[in-house]
Amino acid sequence: MAVNVPGVIVMVVFYLLVLGTGIWASWMSKRKQKKNAANLMEMALLGNRNINWVVGIFTMTATWVGGVTIVGTVEMMYTPSIGLTRTMIMLISFSSCFIIGGLIFAKTMRERKFVTMLDPFNIKYGKVMTTVMSSAALISDLTWVPGTLTGLGGTMSVVLDLPFSVCIWISAAVAIIYTLLGGLYSVAYTDIIQVVLIFVSIFICVPFVLTNPSTLDISQTLMNNTLHAPWIGQPELKNVWLMIDDFFFFALNLLGCQWIHQRILSSSSTTTAKITCFVASFNILLFGTPLILLGAAVSSTDWNQTTYGSPSPYERGEAAMVLPIALQHLTPPFISIIGIGCVAAAVMSSADSALLSASSIFTNNIYKNILRPQASDREIQWVIRAAVVVVGVVGTSLTSLKNSIVTFWLLSSEIAYIVVFPQLVCVLFFNISNIYGATMGVVVGSVLRLLSGEPKIDLQPVLHFPGCTLQDGAYIQCAPVKTISMLSTFAAILLFSYLASVLFNKGVLPEKWDVFKVKAQHSPRPVQNKSRRNPASVFRSVPLPVNEVLDSPSPATAVQDGTHRIGLTTVDDTGGWWGRPAFAVSQSFHTYRCSQKRLTGYRPGTSAASDEGLGRRHRNGLLLARE
Repeated sequence: MAVNVPGVIVMVVFYLLVLGTGIWASWMSKRKQKKNAANLMEMALLGNRNINWVVGIFTMTATWVGGVTIVGTVEMMYTPSIGLTRTMIMLISFSSCFIIGGLIFAKTMRERKFVTMLDPFNIKYGKVMTTVMSSAALISDLTWVPGTLTGLGGTMSVVLDLPFSVCIWISAAVAIIYTLLGGLYSVAYTDIIQVVLIFVSIFICVPFVLTNPSTLDISQTLMNNTLHAPWIGQPELKNVWLMIDDFFFFALNLLGCQWIHQRILSSSSTTTAKITCFVASFNILLFGTPLILLGAAVSSTDWNQTTYGSPSPYERGEAAMVLPIALQHLTPPFISIIGIGCVAAAVMSSADSALLSASSIFTNNIYKNILRPQASDREIQWVIRAAVVVVGVVGTSLTSLKNSIVTFWLLSSEIAYIVVFPQLVCVLFFNISNIYGATMGVVVGSVLRLLSGEPKIDLQPVLHFPGCTLQDGAYIQCAPVKTISMLSTFAAILLFSYLASVLFNKGVLPEKWDVFKVKAQHSPRPVQNKSRRNPASVFRSVPLPVNEVLDSPSPATAVQDGTHRIGLTTVDDTGGWWGRPAFAVSQSFHTYRCSQKRLTGYRPGTSAASDEGLGRRHRNGLLLARE
């Protein structure tokens, strides 16, 4: 078959449009950075925390509607053991994921002004655990890149008759260029074009596939074994636990990915972040509908009547490429070109998110916080660009493995689900958690999942849970092993954190064995405005390093409650606490008012925190320190 010249021309136009939009967004971000004197790193990674709700909805939706989703969902529908039942579970679960993110994580992450989701690990656990969690998150992003690019390479090679590697490397190069030039601004504004193109093109393709003469009525093949296994899947009682496992897996794994939190943190306000999450939740169901119809259609097609011929793609082992095959053989040539545009847009929208996510984690949590804390803004900017290039090249190189798209997808998602998600929840919402528990959580969850086996990568199980059966020469787990592993991670974190805390704080183990200094550990959570206890019974005073004092009219000490660094204050001659508010000069600081009986917290920017000159009217004053 000759190269599809019209298709190639259309793809060149599309790539130029996306690249031009990315370059324009890059220029706009530089103007805004100079105008607002914004921090270069926050501008590149978070758009200066100023993304409005319209752009936010598009870019949040694009984090899910990617090449893996478009091609992988049709593959799942076409696979007899998955079908409609488990595909619907996946869509509803992903929709629930964004709702959970908006309700639980949006306020917490934004009010603490994190740059990445791994910042609380650095604050509470220190460098060692941050490196471990950053490595896990980087591996997750790296395995996502080949998964999404493989979908595009397969589609373009089938429809345009271009070499697989050429299609992938050209697409990756375009995504790398506009991402390193403009950071989040370029990614967000190109997402608008990509999501619109996906929406329009995918709905155009569906009627042509459904009405092809070789395609039977999908209502007749829903539960009947005609040309292919029923596309409803296998909703049998023995698969209930697997469906429950799928629901929690898809509902929670994205919350362990940097890109969803990156969109939350880049929003102009907490309300905006919540709106983008809730609308994206609806959009997932909207975009999933035509993908289900396409999957049903290819499952109802008599391939012997098409130019593809017999046997079917499933029998040839080409189920992963069933969408591009359908576009090529079940639609007119100009419609198949539109379908390519849909897949290309989807791939670009998720590939750039993975590139920026991985570069954010490496730059902020490894390079800036661990390797070179003294690095300048300009140096950090170049590190971000270099990281984008490296992640892009390495991730694209992995496409040479040519595994199933679903395999890459599940590998990336399981790391986020079993390792990162429970750790993130514990570090944010459980004060008892410490680095000992976090370390054991990684070990227990990972080992248990490996011992449970995974047929998709030919990993035989060592642990046989109830219901484990031998099918086609391989043992298949019928228990929810992914969720069991995730819950085991949770349990290990909390249990071993509690044990370590008791053993060291009660003196059962000598303090010299406390290599991670859990007694001196600081939590990233600020004190809540709920306590009416005497401050003297709540806080202890420790010396504050000189370089952390912002303004010190008098000798000062850092006030802590054992885990929370609050700020600076001093005590007068009679031991009384001064009771006037101070205001925070930076968005990353918290302020408090102290009295004999209560502690009241003020958020930065409130009118109650605007007293004269950081409390200088008082003899000893109230001061602030970095958290």
